Amino acid sequence: MIAALQQAVTRIAELGGPVVLLLAALSVLVCAVVLYKLWQFAAARVGSHRALKLAVAAWDAGERGAARDHLGRSRSYLRPVIDMALSEQSDPHRLEAEAEARFARLESGFRLLDSVAQLAPLLGLFGTVLGMISAFQALQEAGAQVDPSILAGGIWVALLTTAVGLAVAMPTALILSWFESRMDRERVFAQQALHSILAPETQVAPAHA
Repeated sequence: MIAALQQAVTRIAELGGPVVLLLAALSVLVCAVVLYKLWQFAAARVGSHRALKLAVAAWDAGERGAARDHLGRSRSYLRPVIDMALSEQSDPHRLEAEAEARFARLESGFRLLDSVAQLAPLLGLFGTVLGMISAFQALQEAGAQVDPSILAGGIWVALLTTAVGLAVAMPTALILSWFESRMDRERVFAQQALHSILAPETQVAPAHA
């Protein structure tokens, strides 16, 4: 198996050169980051806030005990923030900062994916330019005995790097967009939940001595 892998790497290097090898390494890095982010999102229960929604709705309706019961069943990463809000922590800036700190941990790696999505096509184009230079050099060295297959073969090998660059960049951009859309929904949910807790529709009347 190792020998077959070495042969495949050698074949790729012969066809596309070091640029294709670099793009292949970037694709492996992207896959590793995406798998880690999927695991992280699942562990943090991103998008799974049913218990928190019930807690916020109960608090908004003035049912403080029920709100605490629902909160206790939540496994969401936002539970500590909602707990702070239910514990009469009324400073919205502090609560927003706590939520943003958790969002920042979930968004780690997004910049890497964005960089790969932007850099991969440029690397592919760079490889194509290098390949075209090599193809025209081979054509020049052929002199008067020009063989069209020499130029055609050099061109398709050169264009291979652009295709590989686009093949790496497009899925990376789509996956990053999906991750970012999920985080946008998380921010909207957190803002709505904190607003409902800090300014509930039903106010509990203070107990009289």
